[in-house]
This record gives sequence, structure tokens and C-alpha cells, in this order.
Amino acid sequence: MAPLTERELSLLRDRIYSAPLVDGHTRSLVDHQTSSIPFLCGFEETEGHVRETPIHTLSFKRGLREIASHYGCNPSLKSIEAHRQAFTLERLYFKCLESSNMSAVLIDDSLPLDKTCSFDWHKSVFPNAFRILQIETLTENVFKEVVGNRDKCTFDDFVDRFMSTLKEYSKQVVALKSMAGYHGALDIDPQVAKSEAENAFKRCIQPCASICNAEKCLSDYIFLCGLKVATECGLPLQVHTGFTKRGSDLVLINPLHLCPVLEDQQFTKSRLVLLHASYPFLKEAAYLSNQYPQVYLDFGLAVTKFSFKGLFSAVNELLETAPLNKILFSTDAYAFPEAIFLGIKWAREVLLQVLQCTCASGDLYFDEALEAASDILGGNANNLYQLSHAPNDTLNQVSKETDPSSTNNHKTGVKYVRLLWSDSSGQRRCRVVPKERFEKVVKTHGVGLTTCCMGMSSHVDGPAKDCGLNAVGEIRILPDSESKWIIPWSLEEELTLVDMHMTPGSPWEYCPRSTLKRLSAVLQAEFGLVMKAGFESEFYILKPDPESLKWVGLDNSSYCSSLSFDAASDLLFEISAALSLMDVNVQQLHAEAGCGQYEISLNYEPCLKAADDVLILRETVKALVQRRRLLATFLPKLFPNDIGSGSHVHVSLWAGDKNVFQGDSSEASHYGISKIGQEFLAGVFHHLPSILAFTAPLPNSYDRIKPQTWSGAHYCWGRENREAPLRTSCPPGTDLGVVSNFELKSFDGCANPHLGLAAILAAGIDGMRRHMKLSEPIDNDPSLVEESLKLLPTSLDQSTRELEQNSVLKQLIGTSLVKCIIAVRQSEIEFYKKEGDVARMLAERY
Repeated sequence: MAPLTERELSLLRDRIYSAPLVDGHTRSLVDHQTSSIPFLCGFEETEGHVRETPIHTLSFKRGLREIASHYGCNPSLKSIEAHRQAFTLERLYFKCLESSNMSAVLIDDSLPLDKTCSFDWHKSVFPNAFRILQIETLTENVFKEVVGNRDKCTFDDFVDRFMSTLKEYSKQVVALKSMAGYHGALDIDPQVAKSEAENAFKRCIQPCASICNAEKCLSDYIFLCGLKVATECGLPLQVHTGFTKRGSDLVLINPLHLCPVLEDQQFTKSRLVLLHASYPFLKEAAYLSNQYPQVYLDFGLAVTKFSFKGLFSAVNELLETAPLNKILFSTDAYAFPEAIFLGIKWAREVLLQVLQCTCASGDLYFDEALEAASDILGGNANNLYQLSHAPNDTLNQVSKETDPSSTNNHKTGVKYVRLLWSDSSGQRRCRVVPKERFEKVVKTHGVGLTTCCMGMSSHVDGPAKDCGLNAVGEIRILPDSESKWIIPWSLEEELTLVDMHMTPGSPWEYCPRSTLKRLSAVLQAEFGLVMKAGFESEFYILKPDPESLKWVGLDNSSYCSSLSFDAASDLLFEISAALSLMDVNVQQLHAEAGCGQYEISLNYEPCLKAADDVLILRETVKALVQRRRLLATFLPKLFPNDIGSGSHVHVSLWAGDKNVFQGDSSEASHYGISKIGQEFLAGVFHHLPSILAFTAPLPNSYDRIKPQTWSGAHYCWGRENREAPLRTSCPPGTDLGVVSNFELKSFDGCANPHLGLAAILAAGIDGMRRHMKLSEPIDNDPSLVEESLKLLPTSLDQSTRELEQNSVLKQLIGTSLVKCIIAVRQSEIEFYKKEGDVARMLAERY
């Protein structure tokens, strides 16, 4: 087999570094500023004392350099310790998790260290923290309770209390854990006699005795009791194997000693996780996972013990035999967050090298390596520990319960705020400010921006001729406090939409959001109505073709093809999840008819939120696809011989909770539409040629709007007619013959959604003010209608001329803003008629 191509290697690297990660086993952190635990203990897992040996190991020397690089200090132990003391534990923790994409962490909080942080503290800084219960710790606690009266204490009392307490705690944890391989041996006898264990217990309750040093028969019996509870409760049992304490008999910690337990009938449904991959018995552990369905492997702890070459060899050895769906990642971090940082960093680096080699050797296909990366880093743990059903209720690092507007940076980790807007040409633009400055200044006073920002076209960052704006003057972009979310793919950033003001409190007449707000207020004041809208956004996902050096469709399947959906399902689900976290409600996802074309439909919302939502959708799709080294584009006509992409919008009118666009049984209702709905739609129909200058803003837009392409080329409307630019719709749940909304198909993904909806709203208001009459619908293909139907404008030049002559829209939307838009459109016309194929440039911008 040939090695991976440069592109394949890049995609594999992206998958490994972006895959949600589950840290399957770690220890509690300590407050480094007050604890007596030396920093070096984090490299040793010793209880408060440290040997000199670690500082001479390759892993320590490399770790020190990488921690120093991450902190931006000198690569010396003294410098790092000084840096650590200057920051709180929360700050260090968030710094060490920076860009980790860690989605969940499982914590064993049983180890009593000086100034150990509680489990509640861990959950407060990382909501997706889950607890592991160590059965030996519970054994000691129950023993202390039961033996208060040594004369009356019985073994049965102890066992009953232990089992009942363990079952109760099992409701609050995702796994149990045994230290059998650390304290003693793994040659556990599944048939150990109760009488032997009872005699050993009696010796433990004698004065000066302790259950911590119990005889092997009693330790075995307790282990088996714990395994029974874990099996009954459906919990995995993590077993400490490998890396045992000094003085232990290494022969007895070979995991093959567990075979009698694994073969016992009462434990065939158990699930055991061998921690630390049983080092130095890696092959034996891999063999067990291969032969026994109950056995899983965790390759944690070796991270701080091995050189990079040693780590590579260890993980590579595991993959020689162990099933890929049974290998789990953990940092096994101890006391300090730097161990988490190193564990995540090195595991990803090693996994990249190992999977690259497995592909080169022919053991895995490229797509299998991608799947293995996701599974090993998080997917296997999610399935094994059933984290989607765990007590935390969520796997998202940014919980819905977390208030994204919170100013507590220590808890959210937010460092920057992205201020997002869309200009006259429909391009998304942003400014980014540090969170601290946002809270102190920007939230109230905004950020300065040149006035010509709304006069720029798609091809040049300068004001269009005659737009009325130039380099002189400045406005303020002010954040909308109700539209601020943590960015799911950039957890150190918040995103907020902005309004444009001359001075804070004085909306600028060129502002798209302010214009839509103003017209919405007119609709409410004059008619008591709210316009709601929902977008169906089509886009292409493209991959680079190494032969032609061009972008090509991700696949070549057909409309609603399940094969096409599968080709991008993980990416589409990631997009959907990210949108959900930003309060954007996805209704449907499916493959469209173009090669690599997809559609995401959003829920209908009040028109301002609908426009905001589609802007966020475009931002999300472009960003998450780009992270995969692919390209997403909403360009209306990307390929001359393939289907175009629209951003169809469904519109309805509401009075409170009632859809008043919808008709009823009264005589005033026609075509399933209410009287006021007919007037609104008639207004939109009347002004439709001019509206296209807002909803189809590029010359490329008109390459899409052609007859018999379901894009709405003819000047007509129809009932459930997908060839008409305006289609009344009867979705599921609507009474037969009654419509709930109308769809405008001549709206594309290059349009500013706020300006597009503002134009529709202005036209509808004019229709209601003048009580316009709706023409007869066209209920078949407009191309086949006998009487000649006019076409809508077939070029941006035509729709712009229509807008120039439309005094009503100018007055309602704003004369200065419309003048600016016309100038920008004319600039587009002049530029693109001189240029050749500009689809590639536009595909990257839109």
C-alpha cells in the first residue's frame, strides 16, 4: 500500500485534532498555590514525595519544554513553577484545556492529597465531569462504620452494608474502579470460599489490624462483590493494571491472571477496563481484549512515563491485536492540570503517527483510520460509559444551562468576542475584541467602523461609485445583548450580532438590522402583526481534486440520496449540534440534487431572528467545513452544468399566537389565504422585480434563476408550484386547502438576509396599505402556459433598474440605503461583465 497522500494526511490530522475527546480516567487536581504536593509528583504519581529519577527521563525533559512553550516562559523547572504560582488553578486549568476539544472527563476522586479539590469544584469549572467510584475506598469507609462495635460486628453485616452502599452510589457514577493490581495481585480466585474470607475478616477487626492490609482471600472476595454490583448495574469496572508500586511481584500483575474471572459464567456480561494498558504486559492485555468480549483497554498513564518513541511503540503494539472499538484514551492526570495538557497533546501526536503507519502498511483504509481516530479518542468511551445517559445530561462542553452572556471568564474560558454583521453585498464581516475590553467599553459604547463599510461590493473593499459613502466619517457597531453565544468550534470566543449606530442609541440609516427592526415596528403599529420567516439554505461541500487542482463536489449522488447524506453525515450533524448551541433550530437536513450539494432548513421565527439565524448558519457551515480542509459555498451558480443553490424563505403573518396569513371558511378567504394575507402577498408579487435586487444581489444569482430549474424565473405565483417564484405552501398539519405561508424561491445565499426580508416586508406593507388584489395563480409549469408569462428580471442590471424606479420601496426602506444598494449593484455589474470565470473567488467569499 502507498503512504497517505498529502491531502489524506491533512484530513486525518484534522480529524484527530478536532474529534471530541473523552478523558476516561483522571485524578482530582490540587490547589497548587496552597498544597504541599511538589510539582514533580505530577510526573511520578507518588503520594506527596518525589524521587530525583523523573528529571532525567526523556518524557520529563520533553514535557518540561512543551509546558514552557504553552505557558510562554523559559523551559526550566524553576521558571515554570514561578509561572504557575502567579495564576489561580482555574486559570491554569483553562489554559491547559485550550483547544483540547475535550467533551467529557471521568474523575477518580478517592486519592487523599493535600488541598485536593472536591468533585463539585471540578464540575463547576468543567460541567461534563463524571465520577468514578473506587471500591477499595468504599470498603475502608464501610469497614470503619461496621467495626465500631467489634464484639457484635459480623462478616455478613459488613458484606450487606458494602453491597447496599455500593449499589446506591452506582446510581451517581459512570464506572467503578478496583486497585487490585496496585495493592496486591491479579490472580483473583472467582471461587474463593466465603468461609475463608470471613475468617480473614475476623482477623482484620482485631485491635491494631486494618482491612487495608487484608489477606488475599478477603481482597478477592471484595473484588468479586464489586464486580457483581458493577455487572448488575450495567457499569464498567476499571481495573488498575501495570505501573504497580515498588516491591510488588510483577509476575502477579500480568492481566492473564484474570482469565479465570473472565471465564466464570457469572461474569460473562461484565465489562472490565484494563487501565494503563497493563504495561509492561501490553501484548497480554491486547490479547485479552481480542479474546474476551468483556475486556477493554485504556492506554493512559504511559503518557508521562514514555519517550515519544516509547509511546509510539506501545500504542502500535496495542493495535496489532486489540479491536479498535475497545481501545480507550485517558490522561490519568495526577494533581496538576499540566498532566492533562501533555496527555492530550502527546496522545494525539502518537495516534496520528500510528494510524498513518497502519494505512501505509495496508492494515486500514483511509476512511477506516478516520473512524478509528474518532472512536479511540472519544467514541468508544461514550458508548462504553453510556455518557449520553449519564447523570450530567449532556456531552456538550458548552452546556445549554451555561449562561453564554456570563462575564465569569474563569468558568466559561471566553477570551474574545466576535462582532458579526453582513454588508450590502451580503458578505459576512467581523471585528474581534478581547473579552475584558468588551465588558468595559464595547458592550456600551461599541466599536468604531468606517462609514463606507456598507458601500463595499463583493470584489473590492472600497466604496462603490455614487453610493453616498466614503472614507470620511465613522459609525459605531453596537452588540445586541440578546444575540450572544459561545462559538462551539472556538470555545474561547463568543459571537454577537451588531447594530450600526451613528452614536450609541441613534441607529444609522444604512444599518440592515435596524432597517428590518424599523419596518417590523411599522407592521406591528399599523396592523398589529408580526412577520415570521424560515430559511431553506442550500450549499455545496467541495473537496480538492489533486489532478485538476480544482474544487469538486464531495460526492456525485442524486437528490435526497442516502449515499450522499452518508458522505457528509458526521459533518452535517456537527453543524446541526453547533447551531443548536447557538439557539438556531434545525428542522431538516438532506442531500440536494447537485454533486456535493446539501440543504439545511431552519425553523420559522420572527423575521429579525430568522435573518440572524441564517447569518449564523452561513458562519457555522463555512467554519466547520473549512476545519475539515474542505470548502462550503452558498454561491447561487457554482457549476455551469449543475444545479444552483438558493436560500428559499417561507413567510407568514401572525397576530399573537394565530397565523393570520392562513385562510378560513369566510368569504374573504381565497386560495386558502386570508384577506390580509392576500393583500400582503399581492404587495410582494407587485414589487417582486425590484425585490430581486435585494434577494439576488450578484450577476451570478441570475445564472441560477432559469425556467424549469425550480428557481422561480417567471413573473407569477402558484399553489404548491415549485416553478413559481412565489409558492403558497400547505405543510403537514395544515387543513386541506388551507395554506400557512408562502415561499419566495428567488432568494439566494449571497443576499444580506436582513435586507432581503426588509424588502419583502416593505412590499407586503404596501400591499396591505393599498389593499392590493392578488392575481390568479398559475398551477402548472409556467413554461407551458399558453398565454405568454413575463419573465422576472434575467440580470442584475434589470432588477437594479426596477429598484431605481420604485419610489415606494425607496421610501419604506430608506432613500439613502436604497441609493447605496443600487450603487453597489451597479459596481458588481460593471466589474463582472469584464471578468471571466469568477466562481472560484466568489465560492470562497460566499
